[in-house]
Amino acid sequence: MATRTQARESVIGLLYAYDLGNEGIVKYVDEILEDKKIRNKQKEFALSIFNGVIENIVKIDEEIVSHLKQGILTDIGSVEKSILRLAIYEIQYSELDKAIIINEAIELAKKLASDGAPKFMNGLLDKIEKIK
Repeated sequence: MATRTQARESVIGLLYAYDLGNEGIVKYVDEILEDKKIRNKQKEFALSIFNGVIENIVKIDEEIVSHLKQGILTDIGSVEKSILRLAIYEIQYSELDKAIIINEAIELAKKLASDGAPKFMNGLLDKIEKIK
């Protein structure tokens, strides 16, 4: 059985593809999750957070931009942006402990993103969490 971390990793991959312009991926989310063996409760969880991010992507991106010291959204890599979008969605719309969400995002960044990403995300997500 898949873990929530594995479900989040799959969602990050889907968000990454979406960010690169593959908006049609929305039609294939069920099949992609099934291929990655994300099933049952974890599939429901993955679908919920993926759809939630897509539905709220404009608000989430505005939140990211409002906390950038300098630069713009396009300066952030697609993997990093996908992890941030997922974490911000969970901070704003889920009942999970915010520290757990931030820690999970940092661990996913260590595994999937560039070397400086964990520190960058920790700072940005910490600012967002404090105002929510």
